[in-house]
Amino acid sequence: MLPLIFALAAQYDVVVYGGTAAGVAASVQLARMGRSVALVAPEKHIGGMVVEGLGSADIDNHWFPNSPAVGGIAREFYLRVGAKYGQPGPAFRYESKVAEAVVEDFLREARVPVFREKRLRSAVVEDGRVREISVESGERYEAAVFIDATIEGDLVAAAGVSVTWGREANSLYGETKNGIRAETTHAQFKVRVDPYLIPGDQKSGLIATIQDEPLGAPGAGDKNIQAFCFRLCLTRDPANRIPFAKPANFDRSQYEIYFRYLRAGGKLWTPQARLPNGKTDLGSWHDLSANLYGMNRDWPNGDHATRDRIYREHREFTAGLLWLLANDPEMPESLRAEWRQWGLAKDEFVDNGGWPRQLYVRDGRRMVSDYVVTEHHTRRVNPTPVADPVAVAFWPTDTHSVRRIVRDGAAYNEGFVFDDDNWGPFGVSYRAMIPPRRNATNLISPTCLSASHVAYGAIRLEQTFFSLGQAAGVAAAIATTEKRDVQDVPYETLRSRLVADGQVVALSPVPRK
Repeated sequence: MLPLIFALAAQYDVVVYGGTAAGVAASVQLARMGRSVALVAPEKHIGGMVVEGLGSADIDNHWFPNSPAVGGIAREFYLRVGAKYGQPGPAFRYESKVAEAVVEDFLREARVPVFREKRLRSAVVEDGRVREISVESGERYEAAVFIDATIEGDLVAAAGVSVTWGREANSLYGETKNGIRAETTHAQFKVRVDPYLIPGDQKSGLIATIQDEPLGAPGAGDKNIQAFCFRLCLTRDPANRIPFAKPANFDRSQYEIYFRYLRAGGKLWTPQARLPNGKTDLGSWHDLSANLYGMNRDWPNGDHATRDRIYREHREFTAGLLWLLANDPEMPESLRAEWRQWGLAKDEFVDNGGWPRQLYVRDGRRMVSDYVVTEHHTRRVNPTPVADPVAVAFWPTDTHSVRRIVRDGAAYNEGFVFDDDNWGPFGVSYRAMIPPRRNATNLISPTCLSASHVAYGAIRLEQTFFSLGQAAGVAAAIATTEKRDVQDVPYETLRSRLVADGQVVALSPVPRK
């Protein structure tokens, strides 16, 4: 029998599940609009990737200036970060600990009750409405409206809403960039790497990190998702540096592809101090780095134990790679000398030994609603018009490769889509954030919204999640105030409040150079 304290569900106007940037924005917006709101988060640290190592925002860092799409709470976040560093304008590069301080300021000032480390156990749905959710530690939360702000779509799935994951076939929505790629050119191997245990002998098996599977039919769908990595915060400051340690279960053979890559003339990546105080935001967007293809296939539908295992596997592999780059005698001395200068930062992720507490989960489940954002919305030329935009996605269709296979006798990264001559900023429809009425009438998601794999790649940025979270908060406030289903929230009312609060809901197409 549960303790008495858990016998009754805590009641709110709105419950937000998920401690992402979107979850923060939704909660703060709701509180500012006078709604009672609870932020229930599986995470201990709130803020998503902006507090977990992604310190270099994808804002004004390419040839296209996309900061005009950043408004509302998103812009306020970056302005507050800038203020922490004593600068008058927004800061798009920042330390995770500073970002977390800003997030905590947001939540404290808005008086949002935050329930941390509360992992979803189940959802109760009655007559097409989510009545309450329960978490593994026993607490229950009841609300008129729920917001799923997880990347994985855990609440959406628990509520019985239609979901998908992986890549749709191009034929499903008439796309060209989805599904198995006939040719993957972006971040493709720059040198030819023999994939076989015994070089040249395909019967000998494959070295680690390569999947033994055929290319498949170009354009066909599958259930592969973008590779994960850590956004590593490293430092060269001796007083703040944690030296790379050799993992207890280190297996040098797992890194054979890195040695072969070097022997073939490849050049491995090295850290660069791009953040304040000489720190890095070291991601994995190279032909060979720390993206671990195929090791995350169980993530979208995995339970908490499965995801914990995948996190540990990625951390152990990445820790071994960092030690190898700095110490293994087969690594070129110049490379080792560079990496030996670096280490994890003592003053970041202090409760986790300098390691981000979260993987960079690039996608999970996606809702399948009556409205689906597709490649057609993202196009610069003749895009599908959007009648009810609530935020602007201003980024190319950016999906990392999903697997590493053998093609023409060499290692081959398959699935990367980034940039081309036909993309532009587009409005994200409110209808993509709500499920079919037959599934649920009081549930909204700004993070696992209804979009194809390739279109989601243009949406999945932290600044866009801030904006979509704010939109979800406004919609939920209207729905609770006017006692409406989320499908019946008047768009003009929603839009008017967003614009009044500084949200950007429309932009002209970006000109090409």
